[in-house]
Amino acid sequence: MTGDFNSDDYEYEDEAKLVIFPDHYEIALPNIEELPALVTIACDAVLNSKSPYRKQEPDSWENELQVSKHANNLMQLDNGVRIPPSGWKCAKCDLRENLWLNLTDGTILCGKWFFDNMGGNGHALDHYKEMGYPLAVKLGTITPDGADVYSFQEEESVLDPHLAKHLAHFGIDMLQMHSTENGTRDNDVKPRISEWEVIQESGMKLKPMYGSGFTGMKNLGNSCYLSVVMQAIFSIPEFQRMYVGNLARIFDYSPLDPTQDFNTQMAKLGHGLLSGQYSKPPMKSELIEQVIKEHKPQQNGISPCMFKAFVSKSHPEFSSNRQQDAQEFFLHLVNLVERNRIGSENPSDVFRFVVEERIQCCQSRKVRYTERVDYLMQLPVAMEAATNKDELIAYELTRREAETSRRPLPELVRARIPFSACLQAFSEPDNVEDFWSSALQAKSAGVKTSRFASFPEYLVVQIKKFTFGLDWVPKKFDVSIDMPDFLDINHLRATGLQPGEEELPDIAPPIVIPDDPKDRLMNHYMEPPDMDESSVMQLAEMGFPLEACRKAVYYTGNMGPEVAFNWIIGHMEEPDFAEPLSLPGFGGSATMGATAFGAIGLDNQPPEEIVAIITSMGFQRNQAIQSLKATNNNLERALDWIFSHPELEEDNEFIAHMMEMENSANANIISESKPDGPRVKDGSGRYELFGFISHMGPSTMSGHYVCHMKKEGRWVIYNDHKVCASERPPKDLGYMYFYHRISS
Repeated sequence: MTGDFNSDDYEYEDEAKLVIFPDHYEIALPNIEELPALVTIACDAVLNSKSPYRKQEPDSWENELQVSKHANNLMQLDNGVRIPPSGWKCAKCDLRENLWLNLTDGTILCGKWFFDNMGGNGHALDHYKEMGYPLAVKLGTITPDGADVYSFQEEESVLDPHLAKHLAHFGIDMLQMHSTENGTRDNDVKPRISEWEVIQESGMKLKPMYGSGFTGMKNLGNSCYLSVVMQAIFSIPEFQRMYVGNLARIFDYSPLDPTQDFNTQMAKLGHGLLSGQYSKPPMKSELIEQVIKEHKPQQNGISPCMFKAFVSKSHPEFSSNRQQDAQEFFLHLVNLVERNRIGSENPSDVFRFVVEERIQCCQSRKVRYTERVDYLMQLPVAMEAATNKDELIAYELTRREAETSRRPLPELVRARIPFSACLQAFSEPDNVEDFWSSALQAKSAGVKTSRFASFPEYLVVQIKKFTFGLDWVPKKFDVSIDMPDFLDINHLRATGLQPGEEELPDIAPPIVIPDDPKDRLMNHYMEPPDMDESSVMQLAEMGFPLEACRKAVYYTGNMGPEVAFNWIIGHMEEPDFAEPLSLPGFGGSATMGATAFGAIGLDNQPPEEIVAIITSMGFQRNQAIQSLKATNNNLERALDWIFSHPELEEDNEFIAHMMEMENSANANIISESKPDGPRVKDGSGRYELFGFISHMGPSTMSGHYVCHMKKEGRWVIYNDHKVCASERPPKDLGYMYFYHRISS
């Protein structure tokens, strides 16, 4: 018994039946004689339609990987080459990223940019053309479960069933962490310190979990970012009640094409995760067969193909099969929940909170208080507060010496950061780049502090582990932070304008008219302020269009990449999202202050002919205008917007006030745009941890995600389709943490 499932050949026969409920009467298809013509046509359409599962198959490279024809008889030279665990460099240039190990002669060479978008000079391909050695493995991707293998001769990524043997030829033991299953005593196992091992709890005998709430999700090819977010979302009672509790009502009122309905897809996925129907322990006969065939018990999980196809459509990143940032997908999902809420119910209210930002002019000492809505708390990593600085310095010196002499690298030393230091860094003032002081009517130094104007019912904390080096290459802080099980942030409650503080005048930056005659057509436009190019580049590195990044930085007043990112999330569905920046003019635009905080511009008056079309359908004029303004005058989206905001019919007074405000030249402060303010569930700032998402890999665009959730009093690890009881939850290595409020 080789255990190679890829070598088995299967034959399938498709059988289709029409089932009539509730009697469960079955009619074999095709059956032209007994069935009406319309029923036959409908059945044929269903059978011939291309489901989201098959639609994604051509793009899902992970599911298409084939065993390389060179794997079984690969020649490996006995040249004594041994590969160290790190410190690699291309043998023909100085590159240390995107490196590939040739499995024939052990040469380490750089790839080309199109292999994985990381850059390279193509020396690995040149080596193949010169020597003819076909297979290479990408260094940095080797785990106990496999690695990225590329065949130059076959010109595609492939599988190598003998990869462990081929790597062992060069001294790489990829299966070392499974030694406990091969008879080695636990005391003989080396301590596991890499994040891949610690986060996945590798080498431990984890007990599979079955039943309601313990259903995993199949990986569709770098879809783990989606899986972990949805596991966390459906661990929250408000989402369970909204989508699973209302399952029958949602299905009854779903549109003719339920594949294009967000609420239907959410209800379907939630039912799959929570019902327990797809997470049942193996039968006794299956256990006996597994023992005989020496197979491990398999958890199948559910496949989120249809859900992913819907939530990622029209999104340039999530619709691809590349790895994505779980935090970005979380915000994208919240945006979808907001836009598709059922009536006045909105489960994402549990995440929403209001941030008070206090900006102070350092010269005049005057202040301005503004508010914005957010859905997660971004916590900086206070590297300067590491408690093991001496160990880190010694490790770095030893590592550099090992790289220089090409010796094996020393055991990793991870920076230990106190959580209190990260919280302190969050609360400290930040410098405001290119701050224009309305008190001085000139640029000046400014500082900004952020506080909570309200506390959410569920607090999501993101550790800002990812940053950019001086060469704009993304990098990750591999740190350990002692995240608390119980969190109290009541001391971060906003206080508002304090006695003795003087507010900055509400004056917009001056308008500059170009003198160049060729720019006469631009005479009615403002000169753009200095653009924070570093923020633009950071956003562009995340995969957003460059022009969209420039608009985000401009419309948020150069207040940093985090604020600009929130603007992008809120505007990415707009038709002109990636269009070049169009500057506001004199006559019909909101001032810079309003634009910076998302107020609706006065120049966004919808065309009367479109307003007339909507009002002719029986809707009020106020509804028509507001829906068109919210959707950039798109008729179809405006109608969807009206149907998704039924509460507006009962709030005409609010609409009238909005109309009056939007036609007022003084509508330049976000607090005036919504008199009642955003819907928040304010309360105490005391929380308890119930889940966290962890990331493995050098950047959010690569690697793997898993999540740990606290269920029924114990921690459970969700690793794609595998769901097991956690033995050592790595709470110090998480990326996103989920807290729920506890009573004071």
